[in-house]
Amino acid sequence: MDIVKKIMNCRWKVLPAVFILAVSGCATSSHPPAPASAEKMSDWYYLIGPGDSVSVFVWRNPELSGSFPVRPDGKMTMNLVEDLPASGKTPTQLARDIEKSLSKYIQDPIATVIVAGGVGPFSQQIRIIGQAAKPQALNYREGMSLIDVMIAVGGVTDFAAGNKAIILRTTDGKQQQLSVRLEDLVKGGDVTANAEMRPGDVLVIPESWF
Repeated sequence: MDIVKKIMNCRWKVLPAVFILAVSGCATSSHPPAPASAEKMSDWYYLIGPGDSVSVFVWRNPELSGSFPVRPDGKMTMNLVEDLPASGKTPTQLARDIEKSLSKYIQDPIATVIVAGGVGPFSQQIRIIGQAAKPQALNYREGMSLIDVMIAVGGVTDFAAGNKAIILRTTDGKQQQLSVRLEDLVKGGDVTANAEMRPGDVLVIPESWF
């Protein structure tokens, strides 16, 4: 009887260790980690999107100047110019297009475009899906990090497998899957788990099995 008790005691001491090893193995991600920081993206420029408000100033032609909304179809209408495509362009590119359109009516027009609203096109928004407290799409801001995203969505739910979350990122036409440690970042306060975000990123937060 004593031998049976000893075997049972040893069994219950070994099982938790095996369980911990199994869980640790499941938590290991096969995806490369998202970079914590990167050099400033010199190739990133804000692009105009539906919902933005565009202020146009035409030099020496105040009657042509004004504030004009970008419609859901990505086009805008201003004085003398109708249905001008605006979505997906930088303010400078749109200004050149306005000048080209106005050159039919006035000589050597000079236009300046200022954008208000900061909505941007869908292709540059960051989307958070899965077990976030408030899944949503966020407008990208220069220097945006994973911490900023987590604050905006209110963290993760109690059912989230935070350390199994991934970022889907498209670079040069190829999609990458990058692992992030949301559990360590949000609940553990480990700032080393912070990561950079880029325009168009999709953060996927899966549900825990336990």
